[in-house]
Amino acid sequence: MKPWEWVVRFVFGGAITVATGVIANVWGPLVAGLFLAFPAILPASLTLVKEHDGREETVDDARGARLGSIALAAFALVVVLTAERLPAAAVLTLAAVTWLVVAIGAWLALHHHQQDREHGRGERE
Repeated sequence: MKPWEWVVRFVFGGAITVATGVIANVWGPLVAGLFLAFPAILPASLTLVKEHDGREETVDDARGARLGSIALAAFALVVVLTAERLPAAAVLTLAAVTWLVVAIGAWLALHHHQQDREHGRGERE
């Protein structure tokens, strides 16, 4: 890895961390907590992947990050809804299972949608 690539990752990661801090100050930790799930180096990583592996690989990585973010939001929702009613181990287990189900379900839905597009199904004629 080249030195400038480390700098890009550091700058993007730092900017996202600062933005999360500002969000916490303005809207509180509940809202900012959602942004903590955002991988701080994702923008830098995507930039570097595009540089090294091309646009198609970058799109795949970004798509995976979106699916993971949806699953993390489901995880957070389960924690918010159950944290005061269930023991911590039960909350984390339920949230982790929810994350897994949502992540796999989102991936399967995307995969199915892509297959439909490749085979010309699902388009209006």
